[in-house]
Order: sequence, then structure tokens, then C-alpha cells
Amino acid sequence: MESNKAVIGAILFILLVVGANFVMYAIARGAVNTKGKGFWETINKSLYTPSKRENSMDELRKKMEELEKGKKEDTQTPRSRKDNGTM
Repeated sequence: MESNKAVIGAILFILLVVGANFVMYAIARGAVNTKGKGFWETINKSLYTPSKRENSMDELRKKMEELEKGKKEDTQTPRSRKDNGTM
């Protein structure tokens, strides 16, 4: 009698876990499947989108390049005698 209750309990537990997994799969599949795109394509795209930090680092990198470029242009222009300190 006790072994029957244990088997029934185990079967109910297994069904509960399988049912919960099926429901979660259906929810995730419905949420991800947008505009006819495939599951893996959407997951791949979401993993590799640039974050806000990467965007700010790109802006900083561009600003540094502009400053270095401006600094090089300033050093390449000929200076007048007053700028050199000679008259």
C-alpha cells in the first residue's frame, strides 16, 4: 500500500515538472518568436547588442581621436616669430 502511494507521488511529481517545463517553453517561444524571425536568430541578436557602456566608450574613443588629430594639425602648422618667442 505504501509503495503504491510512493509510485503515485513520484508520477505526479514527474508530471508536474514536465508540465511546468512545457508551459515555460511555450511562454518563451511565444515571447521570442517575433516578426517571423527564428528562435536562435532572436537569441543571437539579443546577446550581441551593444550596451550603453560600449556606446559611451565608442564616443570617448572618437573624442580622443579628434583631439589627437587636432593636436597633430596644430603641431604641423608653421608658427609665427611671436609664437616661437623670437623677434
